[in-house]
Amino acid sequence: MKRRKFLQSSSLSLGVPMMLNGVGLSTITKSKLFNTINFENDRVLVLINLVGGNDGLSTLIPMDSFDQLANYRPNIYLPENSLIDLGDNMALHPSLTGLKSMYDDAKVNVVQDVGYPDQNRSHFRSSDIWTSGSPSNENWTSGWLGRFFDQKVPGFPEGYPNTDFPDPIAITLGSTVSNTCQGAITNFSLVVNDPFELSDLSSGGDTFVPDNYYGDELQFLRTSVQQTNQYSEIIVDAANSGANMVDYPESRLGVQMKHIARLISGGLQTKVYIANLGGFDTHADQVQEGDTTTGNHANLMQQVGDAMKAFQDDIDALGLSDRVVGMTFSEFGRQVISNDSFGTDHGNAAPLIVFGNCVNPGFMGEVTPIGPDVEPKEGVPYQFDFRDVYGSILMDWFEVDESEVQSLLYSDFTYMPILNPCTPTSVDILPDTKNGLNLHCFPNPTKGPMQISFDSLDEQISARILDMSGRQVRTIFDRRLGKGAHQFSYDVSDLLAGAYLVRLETDKGRQMTTKILKL
Repeated sequence: MKRRKFLQSSSLSLGVPMMLNGVGLSTITKSKLFNTINFENDRVLVLINLVGGNDGLSTLIPMDSFDQLANYRPNIYLPENSLIDLGDNMALHPSLTGLKSMYDDAKVNVVQDVGYPDQNRSHFRSSDIWTSGSPSNENWTSGWLGRFFDQKVPGFPEGYPNTDFPDPIAITLGSTVSNTCQGAITNFSLVVNDPFELSDLSSGGDTFVPDNYYGDELQFLRTSVQQTNQYSEIIVDAANSGANMVDYPESRLGVQMKHIARLISGGLQTKVYIANLGGFDTHADQVQEGDTTTGNHANLMQQVGDAMKAFQDDIDALGLSDRVVGMTFSEFGRQVISNDSFGTDHGNAAPLIVFGNCVNPGFMGEVTPIGPDVEPKEGVPYQFDFRDVYGSILMDWFEVDESEVQSLLYSDFTYMPILNPCTPTSVDILPDTKNGLNLHCFPNPTKGPMQISFDSLDEQISARILDMSGRQVRTIFDRRLGKGAHQFSYDVSDLLAGAYLVRLETDKGRQMTTKILKL
């Protein structure tokens, strides 16, 4: 009997549902395939799945192509005077006021036109591709984060929770586990609807377990139930210990993001949270006839922008903003030409939003122009492979080596400087020691010229720029300076975008390092 069939039948025979009060059971055997590498930082990744295929051309509008969009989308295009101007010939949907506020606070990175080669416009297949990180012509059964967890969490779930891994590895808000967290043998994600309302599952008591294959599976099921009950207690304790410092919208996404912030603030060491918002398959009634700024897509945009803004404000107020980044994803964008039902059909690429205190703010990529000869059913071509986004997040947020990223995703992986980790781990930021150097760099972030100010005690001072792994990139100066305040101008426009360190060291043993962000 296949394990899936066994679990279906055994759940019925024991009277044990596979989910109760939102906690899902992952049913697997012990993995002996992977090494014992622990997580090395306390960073958290929050994913927001926009289920159905979000219309990127009504989310982030290329203003250079506005007239073309008005021609191709006469029944759904948004009036120019309703759009939220972002500069650089880009504008947001009028309902994304929350996202605009975050953008103004330099807490948003928009990656243009994210997709993959040979787009498959099936919801099911494209969702599989996005959650697994597979090529479009291959079927992979594990998720991109599941493969990462396989390497970091040895033997899960047998022996978990334990002192090294006391909390759930990943949590999905909703009703089903996320395929992003499906490992080679197990799904690392627990499902939670309400973290305050988790009841114990019945394990079937201490009844006799036969010494055969059925008995092995029955005992495995009981062990899984016991583990889930342990995690339930841990989650409820974290929810009761945590707090929310701001008011959230009472929307589907707002409630999920509120729960996530509460669990993080309650001390839960879970590495990944997945929120889900459906409704983006807008074939019909994407807009309200007569007022295109209203309708189904406008309501969804309102949910996304307001929930993200409340979450970021909450994380900031809780003092957790250097530990948490978020990212949206959706299985595809929509076609350029609208249909006759005030909607759009399945397309190709769409913008992806990364948000938080530790992003490189702004846009990544070029605005794809909408030309005068768009073909029927044409979508926006992809500019960035979604696997490059995933891999860059793994590298910068979870400190995964590039060679490992290539193994987890694909050999042609290209790094993208999307994040600017706020708390670098490869190089310590050295404090101001021995009488105060008072090092300051401004403006920061900067695109080019930067002022470096500090105090000297009549000493030899070396000023260098390092990358985040501690390798020297530039020497700014190395000279003897008299006592007093000093200021130097230095142009970093030739550096690649990303995070760097400016380090001062003196012959008197004083040293200080500060982080800068090159836009």
